[in-house]
Amino acid sequence: MASHRKPRCSTLTGRARRTAAGVVGAAAASVTVLAPAGHAEPRPAPEQVRAQLDGLYQEAEQATQRYDGAREQAEALQRQVTALQDDVARRAAAMEATRERLGELAAEQYRGGGFPPGFQLALSDDPRQFLQRAGMLDQAGAVERQVLEEFGRQRLALDTRTAEARLRLADLDARQRELAAEKATVQDRLNRAQALLARLAAEERGTADRASRDSARPDLGPDPGAVAASGRAAEAIAFARAQLGKPYVWGATGPGSYDCSGLVQAAWAAAGVSLPRTTYDQIDAARRIPRDALQPGDLVFFYSGVTHVGLYTGGGRMIHAPHPGAPVRYESIDVMPFAGAVRPS
Repeated sequence: MASHRKPRCSTLTGRARRTAAGVVGAAAASVTVLAPAGHAEPRPAPEQVRAQLDGLYQEAEQATQRYDGAREQAEALQRQVTALQDDVARRAAAMEATRERLGELAAEQYRGGGFPPGFQLALSDDPRQFLQRAGMLDQAGAVERQVLEEFGRQRLALDTRTAEARLRLADLDARQRELAAEKATVQDRLNRAQALLARLAAEERGTADRASRDSARPDLGPDPGAVAASGRAAEAIAFARAQLGKPYVWGATGPGSYDCSGLVQAAWAAAGVSLPRTTYDQIDAARRIPRDALQPGDLVFFYSGVTHVGLYTGGGRMIHAPHPGAPVRYESIDVMPFAGAVRPS
């Protein structure tokens, strides 16, 4: 049975990505719909507030998934930029060594009564000029020609790598701006959710969170009716159990807090299995499993946009990181619209 409580988790792939402009536009649109009622407007019914709260959590999860994907890409770009910068530094040092060798050869030529124009060009501020006048290399001997040619190759390679580094830096800057936009979107949704919660009476607030009765009870062993997990699935579940009670934090991958996809990724990593970061990628990272064939350790996904994920523990239950304000816990897989399942092992 679909429930209105669960937020969707973090995952980002190319096809799931949204532009920052679209995100901001969507955020602006929902501001109008969810604007606080004026004094003349009637107080919304608890059911309406809960529906709005659920919608905000789902929107926050969608943005969180995009944020996680964008952050993963930004980190990869940062690694590329760092490697390129290191390579550029090495090439610049090698070229400087060649330049010094050219200087030595030029000094020898000068002492011998000749100073070929090729050296003058190579030692100038724009050494590539000599490539446009390659005929001047004929004025140098075999050794000089070899050093000049090497200098030209080094200079061109350095220019190429420098240009590539600049492009990667531009990509990184764009990705970081996207991250900032996604972060603002998530925070906006969560701020609104907190404002809505504050408008609920104390007794209504618990209902709005929709925690099932078994969510908070301690784990006392295998779930009712469940087949015992074994192998890597058992290791993943054991890790997830150890995280019970830890807070949900969007974009978090542990060890102190998690979002939904971060939790299942960390659980299966503890079992030696590498999973992608986002739900959009996780659902395509392993063999699909029909709902009636679920086994402990399977990843269970929810909502049509595949924006939330949990770790199935058997007996119709899962461990998952629900949403801000709700810690890692057990819950029925019936509280959200089921979207699919995969088996990492």
